[in-house]
Amino acid sequence: MIYLAIGAALLWFLIGVGRGQRIFKRREWRLLSGAFALAAFAGAAYVGLRGGWEISIVLVVMGLWLLTTARINAPSGSAPLSSGAMSQDEARSILGVAVDATPQDIRAAYTRLMRLAHPDKGGTTGLAAQLNAARDRLLGR
Repeated sequence: MIYLAIGAALLWFLIGVGRGQRIFKRREWRLLSGAFALAAFAGAAYVGLRGGWEISIVLVVMGLWLLTTARINAPSGSAPLSSGAMSQDEARSILGVAVDATPQDIRAAYTRLMRLAHPDKGGTTGLAAQLNAARDRLLGR
């Protein structure tokens, strides 16, 4: 039981002692949280097999809490679009058109892809935004 108290004190210190400031950044915390959760589950299995069910239950709960903190801190959605302007080559590769594509070819490729990637049809808003940006870049809007 003393090991649980030491582990809890160590976690409290690592999460942040001073005014809610975190010692580790989000990515580092996610990795540590996952490692601590695995250690807690392994410890729960070991202690449970040796007959210490009370400590095993506490370790499982700690492991589940650590896993949820790793998931809560996970980045949501897809990667954000770059803040820079899209190049002509990037726009052509997104729409799948050639260098000498006419405006009608660009519109046809955009329409075909948007039918598949529209959020109302099961696509994502990020992909639809990239298609819109590529079309606007190639048509000069």
